[in-house]
Amino acid sequence: MLPKIRIYNTLTRRIEEFSPLEKGIVKIYVCGPTVYDYNHIGHGKTYVVFDALKRYLSLRGYHVVHVMNITDIDDKIINRAREENCDWREIVDTYTKDYMVSLKKLNVQIDIHPRVTEHIKEIIEFIQILIDKGYAYVTPSGNVYFEVDKYPDYGRLSNRLEKTLWSQETEFLSEKKKPYDFALWKAWKPGEPYWEAPWGKGRPGWHIECSVMSTKYLGRQFDIHGGGTDLIFPHHENERAQSEAALGVNPWVKYWVHVGMVMVGSEKMSKSLGNIIPLREAFKKWGPEPLRLWYFMGHYRKPQVFTEDSIGQAIKLYDRLVSAFNLLKKLMKEATDPFKADDKIVNLNNELLRLHIEFHEALSDNFNTPKALAVINKYLNLLFSKIQYNPHPLLIYRAYNLLKEYNHVLGVLDKYFEETSSEYESLVDRLINIIVDIRKELRRRKLYELADRIRSELGKEGVVLMDRGEETIWLKKK
Repeated sequence: MLPKIRIYNTLTRRIEEFSPLEKGIVKIYVCGPTVYDYNHIGHGKTYVVFDALKRYLSLRGYHVVHVMNITDIDDKIINRAREENCDWREIVDTYTKDYMVSLKKLNVQIDIHPRVTEHIKEIIEFIQILIDKGYAYVTPSGNVYFEVDKYPDYGRLSNRLEKTLWSQETEFLSEKKKPYDFALWKAWKPGEPYWEAPWGKGRPGWHIECSVMSTKYLGRQFDIHGGGTDLIFPHHENERAQSEAALGVNPWVKYWVHVGMVMVGSEKMSKSLGNIIPLREAFKKWGPEPLRLWYFMGHYRKPQVFTEDSIGQAIKLYDRLVSAFNLLKKLMKEATDPFKADDKIVNLNNELLRLHIEFHEALSDNFNTPKALAVINKYLNLLFSKIQYNPHPLLIYRAYNLLKEYNHVLGVLDKYFEETSSEYESLVDRLINIIVDIRKELRRRKLYELADRIRSELGKEGVVLMDRGEETIWLKKK
């Protein structure tokens, strides 16, 4: 039996047993990029971590809906357009393309990709609800602010409970009721893009967009809200406040999950510090698969220091995984007599079963990918040192399935598995037919206990046997 999944919740500051709001379904919203510059490897960590978490949840039988937004209107975009003397939409198009290419190379798959500018109507309606409920106010200049004092639980997510530390959007302090009130709508300034609203033309504030888009696609409450640790305050704190105020729900999000920053030395990788490594350059230098593996070498919650040595380790691991796949493909054609299984084969099979459990124990324990990679390295050592010299069909079948399960989360060998899928399925069918024939012979000899054990073991692998007199037919459920 696999262990229960446990995940760290930033809101409660403890590791909790994972239980989605709706049985069998997990809804995830992750804050995506503001498209004003090229994506760097710090962004990539957030993309890959939540893609891998989604993959693991699906491996455990959940249906996962993964939404990640694109912020395509913001101060940074407007400023970049001014610097380059071009239309702001050109900036959006250029860097959205870079973002989408980065996701494809990293093998990150998003289910829904909403953009802010496609949801202005819903944003205006959401802000109006906050105004009507008394949580927001309009200033004479046409700005709309959320009144933080009206929401008593503000600060709990970020653990910032001292209001004197909350000053936001300082350039507008004179028109705010309190310095820590934050903008829901920014009044138009000459030269800026704008949309018409009941309180005047302008554009959305940063925080309101995610509240609106997550709610539209995932509902009034959902399971996981994610992003980098740098978004906890003020972005996620503000999201939580305005969403629970407007929707009248608590909690709006059940689990808040945050990813640690990528560091260069002792500093966070960021555009402002000028120490970034763009993803497009990283792909050329090291390849997307080793980079994806590199993200798993650090725990998702902790800062991860980028070094040439560490990416070198990821390259070596990727090469070993490819070699393991190719070895297993070769061994499938060279498997020895399936009728013989001595103690050595049984013991090796048991070791593979233990590695299956250890992998799940690692990922179930707050998605501990470094520990999971340690299990994978144990698997690779076993494969290269022992299994390849004992190519019994039972071991090859088990080792292949285990590598496929590991890759379901890692996502670095997909192209190899896709190429050999039909060939492998044919081999599996032949092996099942052999096992079924052996079982028929056992039943003929009235060795029913052993025959029943074979039925039971095949059932665990998703193969159902149906006896019709002396004949047996089978089908695969997965």
